[in-house]
Amino acid sequence: MARPSRLYLRVGALIVAGGALLVGFVLFLTAGRFGEQGVIFETYLRESVQGLEVGSGVRYRGVAIGRITEISLAAAEYGRGQATAFSGAYQLVVVRYAVDMARVGPVPEHSVAMDMGLRTRIASQGLTGLSYLELDFIDSARGQPVPELPWTPRYSFIPSTPSTVAAVTSAAEALVDRLGKLDIEGLIDGATLLVTDLRGQLNGGDVGALVREGSATLRTLREAAAALQGIAQSPELRATFVNASQAASELRTSLQRLPDLIRAMEATVRTARTISSDAQADLSPILRDLRATTTNLRETTESLRRSPGQAIFGGPPERR
Repeated sequence: MARPSRLYLRVGALIVAGGALLVGFVLFLTAGRFGEQGVIFETYLRESVQGLEVGSGVRYRGVAIGRITEISLAAAEYGRGQATAFSGAYQLVVVRYAVDMARVGPVPEHSVAMDMGLRTRIASQGLTGLSYLELDFIDSARGQPVPELPWTPRYSFIPSTPSTVAAVTSAAEALVDRLGKLDIEGLIDGATLLVTDLRGQLNGGDVGALVREGSATLRTLREAAAALQGIAQSPELRATFVNASQAASELRTSLQRLPDLIRAMEATVRTARTISSDAQADLSPILRDLRATTTNLRETTESLRRSPGQAIFGGPPERR
C-alpha cells in the first residue's frame, strides 16, 4: 500500500507544479496588467511582419508601453468594392496595439505628434531576434504629409516607417538591380580596348615617347647629381672651404680689433682738433701784424708815388 501512496503524492506534486508554471506563464504574458485599460492605435506596414505576434511588445525607445492586440491584412480588414482597384494600400498589413497612457505620460495631441515625426517600425530585441513594435520621433519624417488611405481607420492611425533591416534589404535589392542592368560584356570589351590602346601608346605612341623622354631626363639628372657629388668631394673644393674658413676667422679677428681702432682714430681726431685750435690762436697776432705791415707798405708806396723827392731829400711835401 506504500507504493500507490507515493505514486499519488508524486502525481499531485506534478499537477501543482504544472499549475504554478501555467499561472506564471499567464502572468508573464499579461505582465501583471489584469484589468488595464489601454488606448488602441493602429498602423500599416508594407514590409513582412515575420516575428511579430499578438502579444508582442510595443516600446518607445526601449521602454515597454503596450502590446500588440491584432494583426491582419488590409484587404481582409477593410475590404474593397468591385469598382475599387487593388492598389498598394490593400497590400498593407494592419497592426493594432494597446498603449498604456499612464506609462507614456502627457504627450502632444495625435495630429501634432505625427507632424513632429512620430512613426512606428519593426525592431529586433538584442541577440534573441524577437521582434517588437517601436514608436519613435524620426527627424526625416518631420514635415512629411500623412499618407491618404482609401478607407477610414477604425482607431487612431500612426504612420509607419521601414525598419533598419527593410532599409538595408531595399538598398541591397536596388544595388543588385542596378548591377543587373549594367552591360558587363560592354564594360569588359571597353576595358580590353583601353588596355590595348595603352599598350600601343607605350610601344610607339606619344605615351611611349613621353616615357622615354622621362627616362632620359632621369638619367641626365642622375649624371648631374653624380658630377655634383664628385665636385663636392674634390680636394680643390675642400681647400677652398678651408681657405674660406680661415678668411672668415681672420675677418672675425679684425672685426674684434675694429672697436679699438675706432677709439684710436677718435683720439687722433680730437688731438688734431686741439692742435688746430692752438695754431689758430698763435697765428691770429701774426696775421694782425702782417695786416698792419701791409697797410704801412701800401701807405709808403702811395707816398713815393705822390712825392718821390720827399723820399730822397726828406723835405715836407707841399701843401695843396
